[in-house]
Amino acid sequence: MPTVSQISSDPALETSLFWDQYKVPIIALAAVLVLGGLGFAGYEVLAQRRAAEAASALASATTPEDYQRVIDGYAGSAPAASAYLLLAEQQRAKKNYADANLTLHKFIDQFPKHELITTAWMGVAANLDSLGKSSEALSTYQRLVAEYPQSFNAPLALLAEVPLLKASGKIEDARRACESIISQYRDSVVMSEAIRELQKLPKATAPITPPKPQPSATKK
Repeated sequence: MPTVSQISSDPALETSLFWDQYKVPIIALAAVLVLGGLGFAGYEVLAQRRAAEAASALASATTPEDYQRVIDGYAGSAPAASAYLLLAEQQRAKKNYADANLTLHKFIDQFPKHELITTAWMGVAANLDSLGKSSEALSTYQRLVAEYPQSFNAPLALLAEVPLLKASGKIEDARRACESIISQYRDSVVMSEAIRELQKLPKATAPITPPKPQPSATKK
């Protein structure tokens, strides 16, 4: 007859006893994992389908109303982000500068990490300039350069500052903007334009130093 130690050391018997004791929670856990996997797979399928629908809607959009439908129907998606920018472009083309800026600010608020965030800020500044708000446009360009110095739009913003600075009589600031492009953005497509703008600026004049007073002759 097998002893108690022999029974307890039988792997097959131990497995059977373990299964009898824990089969209900094991089955429940397996069911949860399977259902979770099915749920995730279903979510992925729906997400991919929705992304495809959004991309298709954007591709066929041509009017402001079309772009607005993409924005409303697929909020938060990449096609919705693109629709904001395209809608703002159409609004600017129709000289609806204030409406274009409202659209761009919505894009900026909803997609602050988007790769075209600086393009949106460039649009905001250009619209402000078109509205005659040159000081606000200038500060927007300056903010872009300060916050996104590595952006491809940074040298463009610096160059856009130049006519605004010249118009306000800040020639030395305009000169510094051109020099910043030349020294910091040598590979930029606007460097040659910065050189031309720099050459058109009045030559810097050295400050006139008043002559030192001659020591008065002492009477002997």
